[in-house]
Amino acid sequence: MHFRHWRIAFFSSLILQQCPSLGLSIPLPVQQPFPVPPPPGQLNLKTSYEDGWYDPRRFGGSFLNKATPEKGEPLNIIISNRSSPDVLGEHGFIAYSRSLGLWNECANLHLGDAQFADLGDGQGWGTELYEMRESWHYPWIGSCLESVIGGNHFRAWKQNGTLANSGAWFLAASKEVDIRGNHMIIKNGYNIGRDIIVEEATRPEGTRYKQRTWQATVEYVEGLLPAGNEGVNHDISQDGRVAVLTVREY
Repeated sequence: MHFRHWRIAFFSSLILQQCPSLGLSIPLPVQQPFPVPPPPGQLNLKTSYEDGWYDPRRFGGSFLNKATPEKGEPLNIIISNRSSPDVLGEHGFIAYSRSLGLWNECANLHLGDAQFADLGDGQGWGTELYEMRESWHYPWIGSCLESVIGGNHFRAWKQNGTLANSGAWFLAASKEVDIRGNHMIIKNGYNIGRDIIVEEATRPEGTRYKQRTWQATVEYVEGLLPAGNEGVNHDISQDGRVAVLTVREY
């Protein structure tokens, strides 16, 4: 085992052993039934900055990232540039992500290979800027547990190149199995991962972190990538829907 992976596994196992004494109750991942995906919508090529983001396909980008040379994972959430300005910055984006119950990777160590996305903004295939893992609102500790028992996570890219400088965030969200499954995506995990984040983001009471509060609205856009599993990592089908979030801080 790579030394970095050994450190994460060792640190996470110690945390798991201490959970009862710390009074922590960690939910185990539950497999969910696989629904029949809805029929794909018509092609919806976004061309206006006023939409809150630019369609990556305008200049040769894609709504599938590159997880391997042959396969990709869907960019299934967008945080539009109509959001509060601080959310579009890196520090504000991290704070908002933590309000959703997602935290930086365990001990700030990246487990697994990087993935790449082309947002059609002239920067080509760029590596992810952040990977955030489910923490169940337990700072630092929770993301280490997610590395062991599995859970929700996303990778993030920012659309800010010269060809399409919207400032929007593009996320590839998914839910994965535990470390024994080598962090494989669960059945229907791309749709489930997206929907968990959207459900949390659109809670009527908003989301909170360090006395800050955010509220999001969502619009689903179809036709940005075909429904099904063609070209999708692990051959897992997804419904082709992209959730566009507009996030306001209050």
